[in-house]
Amino acid sequence: MRYIFICCQILICGCNLHGQPYGETIAAYRKHYIEDLMAEPRHPVLPQQAKDITFFVPDEKYSVWADVKLSTGSVPFLVPTHSGKFKPFKEYCTLTFQIKDSLLVLHAYQLMDLVNGDAHTDDLFVPFKDMTNYETTYGGGRYIDLSIQDIRDGRILLDFNKCYNPYCAYSDGFSCPIPPRENYLTIEIPVGEKVFPH
Repeated sequence: MRYIFICCQILICGCNLHGQPYGETIAAYRKHYIEDLMAEPRHPVLPQQAKDITFFVPDEKYSVWADVKLSTGSVPFLVPTHSGKFKPFKEYCTLTFQIKDSLLVLHAYQLMDLVNGDAHTDDLFVPFKDMTNYETTYGGGRYIDLSIQDIRDGRILLDFNKCYNPYCAYSDGFSCPIPPRENYLTIEIPVGEKVFPH
């Protein structure tokens, strides 16, 4: 799992302060995303395959504010991964938002292995599936990284243009969490990263 959101969000915010168009901020975000992916020591994508990482055209309609409801009393549970292993997560909150005419809900989680550490205690992980899976996007779903620090007055910006593929979309040998059924969206999310050709 990648937690690149905070550094890239700082970059994107800086660009917005200078009035950079939305599409350009997403292009800058994606450039850094690919650089971080290429720098990953486990090499899910080889350098010669970088050209095969593709994205939908940015669409600001899929960058929406979500109402945050904290999941008080939630307990850790095991999420299956594509490798057959399980990872411990805990639900932190639910995110309620609207895209076009659809009122939708996603659940945001914390990976317990990171919560018990020091560096990533504010990280929120949002795995999801939508109606583009197995067609234009990876069948195993996609991810969004958020931060507790970005919650403002009970709301958080949820930008699907920044959703990305798990490492399992690129190669075998990784334990990528499978989105829980409660995070299956019944609409298409035609933004963010596309399926990776094998």
